Amino acid sequence: MRRHEQREHIFKLLFMTQFNEEGEMPEQLSLYFDSLEELTEEEQAVMKKKYDDILAHIEEIDQELNEYSQGWKTSRMNRVDLTALRLAFYEMKFDEEIPVGVAINEAVELAKLFGGEDSGSFVNGILGKIASGKKEGGPVRRTHRPSHQAKIIIRSSKNQKKKEQPSSEESKN
Repeated sequence: MRRHEQREHIFKLLFMTQFNEEGEMPEQLSLYFDSLEELTEEEQAVMKKKYDDILAHIEEIDQELNEYSQGWKTSRMNRVDLTALRLAFYEMKFDEEIPVGVAINEAVELAKLFGGEDSGSFVNGILGKIASGKKEGGPVRRTHRPSHQAKIIIRSSKNQKKKEQPSSEESKN
């Protein structure tokens, strides 16, 4: 099973947690995994571990999401969008194997697939802020994965011509 498929299953498992009591989830997980054809024990273990890791960090993830999504607290978010954001935030901050861009792209695709009309752009906007480390009205935070920044200098040919030509005062001397 490819990572994309595993991610989609983890997304579905996380989504289910919002509708079931904590005590019901072991049985729900078992039923879900039993319904997947051709699932190896290793694949199930990988998905279960990532699912458990995300739940272990859920309070921290939600706190960070609340800081970046000003005006859209996690309690107000569409559950599909919230689940995609939680999964992507976990991958961006805690899973060194997943590149930030991949985590964002996959979350946007999940939001488009399972969410509403604006889900993809909503998820992309918040994850873009997280990736850049910019909180609205707050200081710029550096992520643990620094991005490449290049300084671009554009010089106009008009400005160079003006500099090369002596001014009228200089030509008089």
